[in-house]
Amino acid sequence: MAQEKSRPQQLVGDIAPKLAELTDEVLFGDVWARPELSRRDRSLITVAALTALGRTDQLRSHLGLALDNGVTREELAELTTHLAFYAGWPAGMSAATTLKQVLDER
Repeated sequence: MAQEKSRPQQLVGDIAPKLAELTDEVLFGDVWARPELSRRDRSLITVAALTALGRTDQLRSHLGLALDNGVTREELAELTTHLAFYAGWPAGMSAATTLKQVLDER
């Protein structure tokens, strides 16, 4: 039976197979597995960074992952509000609307 493709494999595996492989093996297989930070903490940090950088495509999947890793919707909403003052109002608003879409889809 064929193994289900990872999200990186689904997204870019056909066009950039090495990037998908590195994402699976190094980023999620090594970096996210390091014990110095919990997956929950890594999710908060990643969502904050993606919000500040305005990377809403990646933010969408990481908001879902954050919820799966135990971050509450209230905490994510507060994160978007807090970051509006540090990363800029448009970044906070974009993150909040992306969060709303992710929550509505769940």
